[in-house]
Amino acid sequence: MTATLTPTDPPTATPPPASPARTGRERIALGVLLAGTAVLYLWNLGASGYANSFYAAAVRAGTRNWEALLFGSLDTGNTITVDKPPASLWVMALCGRIFGFDSWSMLVPEALMGVATVALVYAAVRRVSGPRAGLLAGLAMALTPVAVLMFRFNNPDALLVLLMVGAAYATVRALEKAGTRWLVLAGVLIGFAFLAKLGQALIVLPALALVYLITAPTGFWRRVRQLLLGGLAMVVSAGWYVALTEIWPADSRPYIGGSVGNSLLQLALGYNGLGRIFGSSDNPGGGGGFPRGGGGAASGFPGGGSGGGIGAALGGGEVGIGRMFSTEIGGQVAWLLPAALALLVAGLWTTRRAPRTDPTRASLILWGGWTLVTMVVFSFAEGIFHSYYTVALAPGIAGLVGVGGHELWRHRATWPGRATLTVVVAGTAAWAWVLLGRSATFLPWLRWVVVALAVIAVVALLVPVSGRQWAGAGLLAVVLAGVAGPAAYAVDTSITPHTGSIPTAGPATAGGRGGFPGGFPGGGAPGQGTPGDGRQRGAGGGRGIGEEAATDPALAALLQASTTKWSAATVGAMGGAELALSSDTDVMMIGGFMGSDPAPTLQQFQAYVAAGDVHYFVEGGGGFGGGPGGPPNADQLLEQVPQNVRDSPQFEQFLDQARRGGFPGGGGDSSTITEWVKANFASSTVGGRTVYDLTKHT
Repeated sequence: MTATLTPTDPPTATPPPASPARTGRERIALGVLLAGTAVLYLWNLGASGYANSFYAAAVRAGTRNWEALLFGSLDTGNTITVDKPPASLWVMALCGRIFGFDSWSMLVPEALMGVATVALVYAAVRRVSGPRAGLLAGLAMALTPVAVLMFRFNNPDALLVLLMVGAAYATVRALEKAGTRWLVLAGVLIGFAFLAKLGQALIVLPALALVYLITAPTGFWRRVRQLLLGGLAMVVSAGWYVALTEIWPADSRPYIGGSVGNSLLQLALGYNGLGRIFGSSDNPGGGGGFPRGGGGAASGFPGGGSGGGIGAALGGGEVGIGRMFSTEIGGQVAWLLPAALALLVAGLWTTRRAPRTDPTRASLILWGGWTLVTMVVFSFAEGIFHSYYTVALAPGIAGLVGVGGHELWRHRATWPGRATLTVVVAGTAAWAWVLLGRSATFLPWLRWVVVALAVIAVVALLVPVSGRQWAGAGLLAVVLAGVAGPAAYAVDTSITPHTGSIPTAGPATAGGRGGFPGGFPGGGAPGQGTPGDGRQRGAGGGRGIGEEAATDPALAALLQASTTKWSAATVGAMGGAELALSSDTDVMMIGGFMGSDPAPTLQQFQAYVAAGDVHYFVEGGGGFGGGPGGPPNADQLLEQVPQNVRDSPQFEQFLDQARRGGFPGGGGDSSTITEWVKANFASSTVGGRTVYDLTKHT
């Protein structure tokens, strides 16, 4: 009897073996890895205070009002939301409801997400390449400096990365036996990642879909049907919330911050979608407040164009293929990036004759696709781009290091394999020498340690000496040579408090820009901090964008004594969030993040004042981190930008709006509200700030 294969018949390749049981030694090693990660991510966590006060204010509101929790409102009065979906806020706010709202209850969930991410990277790689490869991948993930930063911070990136890695793990499980349930789970996780940070969650989708379509051990059309089911699961898990906000009557929910037309769907497609890739000046809240760039590019600043733009101006490095290796980005995430790319090529070559369903090649396609797509999108994004976004690149690099490193190590007995491994080790050490040289005053001896370790590793690889001890020593030298640099940056990141909207990992780098050219505002106000060092070093450190100086106690006490619905109103969340957190009262943040959203309108604000819902108006809330006196830093900003930008009419418009506490392009009423308040109410100076009593007409 003969059998005929049809196009839908499964291939005859041997199914992958079941994942081996963990030995006692592996359990100990895994325990050490996860415990070490927990210490690294939790150590002195409270020193960062409320970290990014913009999100902290929304977390505080969510602990006190269920509607604010549902929508991610900046205050319990539900005036306006943050400019992202609220999934990450749900986690932090629910924790705050259980344990009480403070820095620890907000940041500990983020750190634990980091530990879980490392565990999932380990598990996904282990199932294909074994425990050593899994441990190596987990170690690479744990020690990536930008990962240490973001898993100790309250931005949405922690939940985003955890869910994306969870989707990758589910895909690995689905590939073992063409499991539909695992693939559907992957779609669900990507959908919820979308509710953490919208379009960025979809960057890894091509890699997940492609690897399943190519390598899953079942017929082609069944693979297609399964992928469609996974896509449907993704749409449902993300779409329910988008539909909820679109259906909910707009006049009975907060304004969707950062959107045009009060729409979360538009926010996803615009400011937090295509606007990030191609640049946009049409949106308020974040992106639309900046003038359109020169040269026909919507790059955010005059003269931005190709190779410049708002992303570069805000410490995101110049647009182009070298962005991930730039001074701003390299030390954050790229320590093992050249090695990962080389291991991807080597691994695909060694598995070129393997069956279509080969697990190793499938894993290389998964992590390689993740890395390449993310790298290309980030490198050429012309919209708003910050260096910390690259935390989404870290899992792909870690996966390639684990899987590709294991595959190349298996071939070290052959001259091609040994030579390739030697080049990878030497190249990684040379790249670490370059990166460490950018922070020349930071542990200057470490460069030589890396060189010494690399020499030992190269000798161990090239000298044909047999024996497990010699091989073990060589492997240890290879690993240490690769992780010594990022480990030092990771520890430095862990012991350094970080606040503001644009934090950076590791020590300051020569020539780096933490904000606008010259270092402001990512590195603090002019004359403070170190250019390019967009992080806090305790009291007196430079402030990042969106982080004001602490509210004066007298002003905080004044707001605390208020009994109105909102103790005060101020333009923008940059200053409003700090006021709310310092006084533990509700502060209306007019215009949202940048003060440019049309919420509330002048008529709405006048109605609130007439109803006695707002007691004070605090001037100087908007602008780029305006100090205790408000936005006069707009004039200092003029001194910190290049002459060609300074002379631009668009920048003059930007500067004028910054002085008044808002930004052009958003269509908000922040300036007219400010002018109306000044014309109608008495003012006084409290704690260095001009305060208007909205209960006393002039």
